[in-house]
Amino acid sequence: MTQQQRWTTEQIPDQTERVFVVTGANSGLGLATTRALARQGGHVVLAVRDEEKGRRAVAEITAGQPDASLEVRRLDLADLDSVRGFADRLRADHPRLDVLINNAGVMAPPRTLSRQGHELQFACNHLGHFALTGLLLDLLAAGTDPRVVTVSSINHRQGCIRFDDLTGERGYKPMGYYNQSKLANAVFGRELHLRLAESRSPVRSVLAHPGYTATHLQTGTPIGLWRVLLGRIGNPLFAQRPADGALPQLYAATEPAVESGQFIGPGGMAELRGAPTRVQLAPVATDTETGRRLWDLSERLTGVRFAFPAAV
Repeated sequence: MTQQQRWTTEQIPDQTERVFVVTGANSGLGLATTRALARQGGHVVLAVRDEEKGRRAVAEITAGQPDASLEVRRLDLADLDSVRGFADRLRADHPRLDVLINNAGVMAPPRTLSRQGHELQFACNHLGHFALTGLLLDLLAAGTDPRVVTVSSINHRQGCIRFDDLTGERGYKPMGYYNQSKLANAVFGRELHLRLAESRSPVRSVLAHPGYTATHLQTGTPIGLWRVLLGRIGNPLFAQRPADGALPQLYAATEPAVESGQFIGPGGMAELRGAPTRVQLAPVATDTETGRRLWDLSERLTGVRFAFPAAV
C-alpha cells in the first residue's frame, strides 16, 4: 500500500459477529478504534481501568450508533492480578476472541511502582499487555482471522531496555522510560510473530503506531514541562485527530492483506501523520538476543507462559 491510496474507516470490511478487545477504549485512540469497529458491526469489549468512564464512552458511541454492540469490563494493566481476573471473566463469557488490540498506555509520570513492584510505564504499557495476550491466546486461536495488534510508537526508535535498572531506581527519566516501554512493545510484537509462525498458529501479530496524535497522553502527563511542550504547543501545531491516529491500528486489525510481523504507521513526513502504510522497526527491535531476553524476563515477571500449539 502506498501513501497515495488513502485508506479510511469506510474500507473496513464488515465485522459482524467478530469479537474485539480494545484496551484503553474509553478515550483517545482506543475510543476512536472502538467507534470505528462498532460502526462496521463488530462486538467490542472496552477494557478500561475506570468503568464509569467506560460507560460514558459507550453512551457517547451509542448516541450516534444505537445498534452498537459494546460491553465494558474493568482492566488495570498495571496490576497483574487485575489482568488475570479480566482474562478469567472474559473466558467465562466468550468462547472465542477474534482481535486483541493492545492500545492502552501511560506516558511520562513521576517514578511510580506498580502493585507488583514494577516501574509503572513498563508495567502498564508492556508487562500488562504481555500477560493479557498470553492469557487470551487460546481464545484467539479459536477466533476467525485472529490477530493481536500491539500499539507502539515512533519513540521506540529512541528507546533502550535497561535490563540492569528496569525500575529506574538508579536514574529514572520519565520520557526515557516511556521510550523503553514503547520499544518493549515493538520487541514483543515481533517476537510474538516469530513464535506464532514457528508453531504455525493461525494468530497474526501485527504492530502499529499512531504517529503524532492529540490524546490525553500528552495533556494528562503530570510532568509540567512535558505537558506544556506536548499538550499546549506540540498538539495544536503538529498533532492529528485521534480518529486519524487510530487508522494504523484499525488497518492492522482489519485489513485482509496485512501480514503477521508487519509494522503499520502513518505514511507522511517522519511518520507523524498520514494514511496507514507499512513502516520499519528500529534495528534494536529486531535483534534476536533482545527479543529472547525480553520474552524470558517478561514470563518471569508476569508468571505467564504462552501455550503455543506444537508445530505441524
